[in-house]
Amino acid sequence: MRAMVLKNQMPASQGPLIEQDVPQPVPAASEVRIRVDVCGVCHTDLHIVEGDLSVPSLPIIPGHQVIGRVDEWGPGVNGFQKGIRAGVPWLHSTCGHCHYCESGRENLCDSAQFTGLQVNGGFAEYMIAPADFCYPLPEAIPDVQAAPLLCAGIIGYRSLRLSEIQAGQVLGLYGFGASAHVTIQVARYWKCEVYVFSRSPQHRKHAEELGAVWTGRAGDEPPKPVDSAIIFAPAGELVPQALKALRKGGTLALAGIHMSAIPSFEYSLLYGERTVRSVANSTRQDAVELLELASRIPIQTDVEVYPLSEANSVLERLKRAEIRGAAVLKIG
Repeated sequence: MRAMVLKNQMPASQGPLIEQDVPQPVPAASEVRIRVDVCGVCHTDLHIVEGDLSVPSLPIIPGHQVIGRVDEWGPGVNGFQKGIRAGVPWLHSTCGHCHYCESGRENLCDSAQFTGLQVNGGFAEYMIAPADFCYPLPEAIPDVQAAPLLCAGIIGYRSLRLSEIQAGQVLGLYGFGASAHVTIQVARYWKCEVYVFSRSPQHRKHAEELGAVWTGRAGDEPPKPVDSAIIFAPAGELVPQALKALRKGGTLALAGIHMSAIPSFEYSLLYGERTVRSVANSTRQDAVELLELASRIPIQTDVEVYPLSEANSVLERLKRAEIRGAAVLKIG
C-alpha cells in the first residue's frame, strides 16, 4: 500500500515525510482494518514531524483524523460489517483498568496509545485500530467534512466543556484554525457570544463569517471581559494576554498538546479566582457527544482537500497558518 512515512523528525519545510510502498497491516484480535478514504491534517501531526513531541520509535505513519471503510477484522470483533464507514481519532487505546480509566478519565491513562504517534495512522491506504476505539459515522456527513471532527472537533468540544462556559455567556477564542472553526459553531449553538483573537486578517474574516461578534489581535481589548476563554495557538505568550481579558471567576483552557514557554506574569492577572487549565487528549465519550452534536447542529467544516502525495506541503502551509479551516488528504 502507499503511505507517507516519517523516518526522521525535521522541519516541515524540509519535507520530512517520504512516500513509500509498505506492507498492508493485518488486524489482530479485537482490531479492525480500515481502507482509508480521507485523513485530516492536524497541528499535532506538525508537532510530531518537527520533533515537538517525542515519537517512541521511527519510522511511523502519522495521521489521526481518519475516515474509511472496514474491510477486515480480527477475532472477537462484533458489530462491524464489511464496508461500514468508520472514523478513527487520536486516542488509539487505553489500559481500561487504571485509576484514570475507571474514573471516566481515560484521556489521562498512563498506558494510552495515540494514533500516528505510537501506532501507524491514516496517511496511508490502510490502517488498523481497536474496534472499541472506532466510531460508526452518520452517512449524512461527507468524508471530507467529517475528518476534521475526529480531532479538531473533539478537542474543541472538550475544551469548551473544560472552559466551563455556560449558555449565553461570552467566550474568547485565541487562534482560529481547524479546531476553533468547529468550536465556534458549537458555542453559537449554545447561544454564546464569541470573540476571536487572531493575528491573521484572513482568519479573523473567517471567524466573522461563522458568527464571531468581535475579532481582533491577541493584545486588543475586547468590548467586554470574557467569561471563559480557550487558547488554540501553541503560543505560551498568549496566556497572560488572555488572562487580562478574562472576567473574575472565569476559566482559561489551553487546548494544545504542545505550547511554547509561558512567561511569568503578575499574580493580579490570576487573582479573582481565575483558573488556568490544560486540555489533555479526549475520551471516547467526548467523541460520541461531539459526533451527535455535529449531526444535530449541523456542523459545517470548511476544508481544503489535497492528494496524499502533497502531505509535506500541507504541513508547511499549516505551519504558516495558510489553511482556511482544516486540511484533508484524499487517499482512497
